[in-house]
Amino acid sequence: MNIETDLEGYLINRDIWTPEVAAEIAARDGRELTDERMHYINEARRYYEEFGVVPTLRTFIKELGVDKKEIFRVFETGPLKVICKWGGLPKPTGCV
Repeated sequence: MNIETDLEGYLINRDIWTPEVAAEIAARDGRELTDERMHYINEARRYYEEFGVVPTLRTFIKELGVDKKEIFRVFETGPLKVICKWGGLPKPTGCV
C-alpha cells in the first residue's frame, strides 16, 4: 500500500484514511491494529470531527471514562500520539 507520511509517520493527506490505512501504519510501526485499539482511534476521530481539535489525553480519558493505566496498557506507550498517527489525525500538541 502506497501511503505518504511525514518523517514521523503521520499521514500527509488525512483524507485518504481508512481502517486499512490505519492497519498499514500500525504495521509499519511493528504493531498490530486490534479491535480494542481501533475503538480508541474511532473515538478520537469522533472527538476531532465534533470539536475540530485533537483531545488532550486528560480530556480523552475523561470523555471515555477509562483509566489512564488502561489506555497505556492497550497502546504500550504514550497513547495519544499513536492514536492520532494511526487514526489519520494531526499530531497532538501540548501536554496531557
